[in-house]
This record gives sequence, C-alpha cells and structure tokens, in this order.
Amino acid sequence: MSPTLKILGIVGSLRRDSFTLKLMRAAERKMPAGTELRILTLEGIPPFNQDEEQQPPPAVTQLKRAIRDADALLIATPEYNYSIPGVLKNAIDWATRPYGDNPFRDKPGALMGATIGGMGTSRAQYHLRQVLCALNVHLLNQPELMISHADHAFDDEGSLRDEERAAQLDKLLQALVAWTLRLKGPQSE
Repeated sequence: MSPTLKILGIVGSLRRDSFTLKLMRAAERKMPAGTELRILTLEGIPPFNQDEEQQPPPAVTQLKRAIRDADALLIATPEYNYSIPGVLKNAIDWATRPYGDNPFRDKPGALMGATIGGMGTSRAQYHLRQVLCALNVHLLNQPELMISHADHAFDDEGSLRDEERAAQLDKLLQALVAWTLRLKGPQSE
C-alpha cells in the first residue's frame, strides 16, 4: 500500500465565508484517492516584524511546520486591487524568515482562486507566481483554475454549480498529484 500524499491547502483570505475557502472545501471533497488535503487558514498570523523573526509567534511556527510536513501545496487566493491579499503575502514573508529558513523550497504546488470580478484572480495568481518562484516552489503551470463571478459559482452546500468548473477543479487536483509524484521521483522501499 502506498503512503498518503499530504497536500497543504492554504487559504489566502480571512473572511469566514470567503469564496477561496469555499473553493478549498470543494477541493477537499474532490481529492484523488491516496491524497489528504489539510486546509490551513491564516487566522492569527500578526503583521510581519523582523525584530521577532528569531522567536516567531506560535501561529507562524505552526504555519512553517505545516508547510514542511506537506508533500505539496495548493494555494487559493482572492484578488484584491489587481494583486494578492496582504494577509497571504504577510504569511509567506513570515514563513520564509529568518533568511535561509525557507520551508517552501522545492515544494510542488498549484494555484487556484475565486473572485466576484470577471478576471477570475488571474492577476493575483500571476503576482503570486512571481513570489513563489523566488522561493523555489515548483508550480504547476497548467491547468489553471480562475473562478470569476464567484458570488454565483457555488451552491448552498459549497460545491461548484457549473460542471465545467467542477471538471477544471478535478483536472487541477489530478495534475497536482501527478506533478508531485513526478517531482518526488521513484520512492525507495
């Protein structure tokens, strides 16, 4: 029996009923066999302060541990003012400090997002790619999942209403698993 692939789902919004959290929960219900998705919200992470990086707050320590323990990352971002939300950038900054302590290094990852706007988080995802590239995260290039008009995209149970979008989510999750296994290479027994 092969071990379970551990994927960390990072939600880039603090809102309790955010569309990115709904999208991550939809992903949780659709995970391929042999995978486990742990959803992490960024609640409780204070603004980054370099004076405290040697002794980070407990929420930051937990974030770093969760990233290290994961085989892969799935990050869901909203789009605020044509870019990524400050809370997500702040968490990334905390997680990579002090300099040289980067739990993101060499992690496979995929991005997705949901917004009420018409561009479906495309600008935010491209900015996030720039940030994660600098951290040496090996991001999946395709398929992309950018949910526009998210205020109409989910049903009362939090599932995607549109079968095409649901199929895109399935493809993204399957591609992330395949990408992760490819990057991990043959496992010794």
